[in-house]
Amino acid sequence: MSPVAVLIGPPGAGKSTVGPLLAALLGAEFAETDALVEEAAGKPVSDIFITDGEPAFRDLERTAVTQALDHHPGIVSLGGGAVMDPQTRQRLAGHRVVYLQTGFAAAMRRVGLDTPRPLLLGNPRGRLRELLAERLPVYESLAGITVVTDDREPQEIADEIAAAITARIAAAAGEGAGAEGDWAGEDGEHGSG
Repeated sequence: MSPVAVLIGPPGAGKSTVGPLLAALLGAEFAETDALVEEAAGKPVSDIFITDGEPAFRDLERTAVTQALDHHPGIVSLGGGAVMDPQTRQRLAGHRVVYLQTGFAAAMRRVGLDTPRPLLLGNPRGRLRELLAERLPVYESLAGITVVTDDREPQEIADEIAAAITARIAAAAGEGAGAEGDWAGEDGEHGSG
């Protein structure tokens, strides 16, 4: 069993908010890899970073991503940095990957300065800029569809993604060939907004 769709994007893109709305629209379950990591470790992601370090977190994350991509039948939201792992990028091939694109200002507003984001400790604005510069090309290269999230309501974003997924599934079923895998590598499909 594989997910209906996999959401990727930077911190503050809206994956945790849009994901459950999208799952509800599609009658599917929602899973976040960060929550799966916390469940496995028995502590919050921020505590894992502080007490065990980022390498330990990334190992747990890789396992959570593998399990979710192999066994979760609904909507899966990956942590913002999960796509930086080469194994994860390979595993995403053939999946419906939706990139929630957001600009720096919107991401900074959504992330806030009081939220415990381990990779943004110290200088949140500077660190977020660095993360975006490093990760944006990876998000773009993995996306089967890109949806702009800036200045849009979460429900509107979820509606757009659900319509795109439904249309792609229907088109694939109608063509009768290449169904699932064709969606993952398509370029140039961008959301409005």
